Amino acid sequence: MIEIGKYNTLTILRETKVGLYLGLPNKNTDSSEDILLPNKYIPENFVIGDEITVFVYLDYEERPVSTTLKPYILLNEFALLRVNYTNKFGAFMDWGLEKDLFVPFKEQARPMEQGHLYLIYMYMDEMTDRLVGSSKINQFLDNENITVENGEKVDLIVSHITELGINVIINEKHQGLLYKNEVFEDLRTGDKIVGYIKNIRPDGKIDVSLQPFGMERVDISAQTILDELKASQGFLSLNDDSDPEDIKTVLKMSKKTFKKAIGTLYKQKLIEIKKDGIYLVKG
Repeated sequence: MIEIGKYNTLTILRETKVGLYLGLPNKNTDSSEDILLPNKYIPENFVIGDEITVFVYLDYEERPVSTTLKPYILLNEFALLRVNYTNKFGAFMDWGLEKDLFVPFKEQARPMEQGHLYLIYMYMDEMTDRLVGSSKINQFLDNENITVENGEKVDLIVSHITELGINVIINEKHQGLLYKNEVFEDLRTGDKIVGYIKNIRPDGKIDVSLQPFGMERVDISAQTILDELKASQGFLSLNDDSDPEDIKTVLKMSKKTFKKAIGTLYKQKLIEIKKDGIYLVKG
C-alpha cells in the first residue's frame, strides 16, 4: 500500500505526457493505486521497471501525487516550520513542497502569524484523510507508556524554554526536561540534539541530560579538552581554580566535569596542569 506523508519506493510503470506513473513493486494489474510523478520531477535518466524513492502527498485537488522534493517534515513527526500566510481558515506552513501544510485554528496553540516559526506535528486527519499540522504538540506525546530507560542515549527536539528548564521531545514520543543549570550551550526551539535519560519519575516525568554518565562522560569531555588544546596551540588558560562560567564558555561543560576530565588526562600524562592553565604534553 502506498503511504501518504511518507517516502515510498515505487516502480516506474509507464511514461505519459504529464509524467511517469509509479506503482508498488510486484503489484497486480489493477492500476487504481498508480500514482503520478509530474514531469518536472522526472529524473534525467530512467528505464521503465526501475525503482525510485519518492515522497507522496495530496495535491491541490486532494489527489495522491509524488515528488522527488524532500519535505521538512514526515507523517507523525515534528519539525520547525514557517508560516507562509494565514486566512480565515487557519495557517499555511512552508514544508518544502508546492502545496503548503494546513494548520487549522483549532490546532494552533496560539494564533499563528505570517513569517513566524512554530514547532509542528504532522498527522493524518481521519475525518478528511488529509495531512494536517498542529502546534498543540503535547497531545501527540505519551508519558504513560515509557519506551526509554535511565542512561539511554536518545534523540531530542527542543520544544520550548521556560524558567525551570528546556522542554524537549524524546525520540518523537515522550516529553522531557533539561535543567538550565546543566545546559552549556545556546538552544532554540526546533533544535535537534542528542541527549541521555537521567531520571524517569514515578509520575512519568522524564529528566534528560546532554551529557552521558559515568566513565563515558569523562572520556567524551577529556577528548573535548584535547581537541580544544590542539586548536589553541597546546594551551588553555583554565585550571582547577577557574571560574565555572569561563569553563562553560570555552568548553561547554560544568566545572565538575572539567576537573574530572583533566584529572584523567593528567593521569594519562597527556597534559600538564600549572597555575596559569593546562598544557598539552607533546609526544
